[in-house]
Amino acid sequence: MFENLHWLNEPPQWSATADMLSVSTGERTDFWRQTFYGFIRDDGHFLFREVSGDFTASVTLDGEYEALYDQLGLMLRVSETTWLKTGIEYTDGLPHLSTVVTRDFSDWSVLALPDLRGKVSIRLTRHGTALRVQFQGAAGRWQLSRLAYLPLPEVCQVGLMCCSPERSGFRARFTDFSVTEPVARELHG
Repeated sequence: MFENLHWLNEPPQWSATADMLSVSTGERTDFWRQTFYGFIRDDGHFLFREVSGDFTASVTLDGEYEALYDQLGLMLRVSETTWLKTGIEYTDGLPHLSTVVTRDFSDWSVLALPDLRGKVSIRLTRHGTALRVQFQGAAGRWQLSRLAYLPLPEVCQVGLMCCSPERSGFRARFTDFSVTEPVARELHG
């Protein structure tokens, strides 16, 4: 599951088994560009592989959220200025499904998940310049949380991301990671 992957900003502590990646984040790590806060951060942890064309990446996430902005999830990256990250982020005292799309400037959308206890599965699908973010709800159905536009070259990087902008030592766990052919384009039904 984690073979042939490479680190951008390798964390100080991590381990991988056949079915799980465990990470303890470094001090004040993040991916963000300009908007609202006025700073650029590109020191979050990202374990990735290259992928060509359309795909679906999925993973199951579990984290020990304690501090503002503790986060883990999936990332699609072209460069420091063009990327998408999505996953669970701790803000306002609750876990949220969070997505940031960056094209020179970052935007941020969140959906509170007040009943989240434990693991959650998410997936990211590329259909050309359209990126679809979904999470698996309590009923087991994949629910749409974001449909974003991001012009991308044929080859990009995709993989697992985690950050802790306010501290070090956020413990993140990833299981069931896969990159496959894209799911069908139907959004409804």
